[in-house]
Amino acid sequence: MDKIVALCKRRGFIYPGSEIYGGLANSWDFGPLGVELKNKIKQLWWRFFVSSQDDMVGIDGGIILNQKVWQASGHLENFTDPLIECKNCHSRFRLDQISGSCPNCGSTDLAEPKKFNLMFKTFIGPVENETAQVYLRPETAQAIFINFKNVLNSTGKKLPFGIAQIGKAFRNEITPSNFIFRTREFEQMEIEYFVEEPENDEQWLNYFNNWQNKITKWIEFLGINSSKITLFDVPEKERAHYSKKTIDFLYQFPFGNEELYGLAYRTNFDLKNHEQFSKENLKYRDPLTNKEFWPHVIEPSMGVERTVLAILCEAFDDSNKERVILHLKPVLSPYQVAVFPLLANKPELVNKAKEVYKMLKNPANIINNFLNVYFDDRGNIGKRYYSQDEIGTPYCATIDFQTLQDETVTLRDRDTTNQIRIRIADLKNYLLEKINN
Repeated sequence: MDKIVALCKRRGFIYPGSEIYGGLANSWDFGPLGVELKNKIKQLWWRFFVSSQDDMVGIDGGIILNQKVWQASGHLENFTDPLIECKNCHSRFRLDQISGSCPNCGSTDLAEPKKFNLMFKTFIGPVENETAQVYLRPETAQAIFINFKNVLNSTGKKLPFGIAQIGKAFRNEITPSNFIFRTREFEQMEIEYFVEEPENDEQWLNYFNNWQNKITKWIEFLGINSSKITLFDVPEKERAHYSKKTIDFLYQFPFGNEELYGLAYRTNFDLKNHEQFSKENLKYRDPLTNKEFWPHVIEPSMGVERTVLAILCEAFDDSNKERVILHLKPVLSPYQVAVFPLLANKPELVNKAKEVYKMLKNPANIINNFLNVYFDDRGNIGKRYYSQDEIGTPYCATIDFQTLQDETVTLRDRDTTNQIRIRIADLKNYLLEKINN
């Protein structure tokens, strides 16, 4: 993990938050390469789960919602962690991090556990009192539930169908840890999939299993080794208050097997409660039978930061003494190709390299094809190759003196270091074929 964290800062993937002021506990900023990786994950997730599916739509709900939303959802009462304070050093920990003594000072003089609500409080307007108190959302799901009827009325969707959302969530974690794995500010990619009222467990389990398979395919698509994934059926006492069944997709991070994604069966808890508190009819009317009921919900929930971290852990390779490599899938790499002049002090090579760069940098290539291009003329060619290997660029195109004679370039493969000559005219289509594969 130390090597990955160091690489992330050095190469511009992830920086410590507020670093020039001494930092802010476990907060992180995504740099130029990190934001490219993060955005590609979100774009591909949306295409994979939403745009390519007939039964999916999306929304973008607010971060600050009416306080009653969290009352109805049960978060005000139930969204808590048991907290223990050490009476000696006054450090605070989650109950599951304590095994008889304080992890900080070793004292066994510990206070009794008490509930700690994880939601961040803030205020609307100039007066800071209880009537103006609101919360930053701890999950994106509730904006979907309170807009269920709006989406239904404006789209005419029929069950089963899903509503997807990507957005920030905030949790005042007692002890955030392990780089970007557990932070107080993070981004979720969530779906609430609404199904008919089940007559038996088999009906909702069919939907549940179908979503389990979809998440498995998504993990494979990202290039994450399936042998490092285990499924954990969360026991009832550890499940969220709304869940009848939850499974966690655990990934073998360097710090242990931890949750990468979650899949929950939320029953009809949310719509039923929001109707009770809001007095608005949130039932679905079956167009064939005219029967009204609250749909039940299957919820796939995936964190953006945890996806980034798993991909970096999977791709990181320092087994070669000469170079560090990020074996990112080409479509996920911040840059798909880097263009170099063989020598930076030869104007004819630099000018030709810039010509090739601009051809590939054509906005249509980027907008339509996930082709992002980098130009580099710093240092010698070997250092440039190793630099691109370390940030995961799958291909490097070098313009040399032969290029000036026959309009071909040297194209180097990141993983194998093999090189081929390819015509400039064929370069774009060759790269797009490799990236799309």
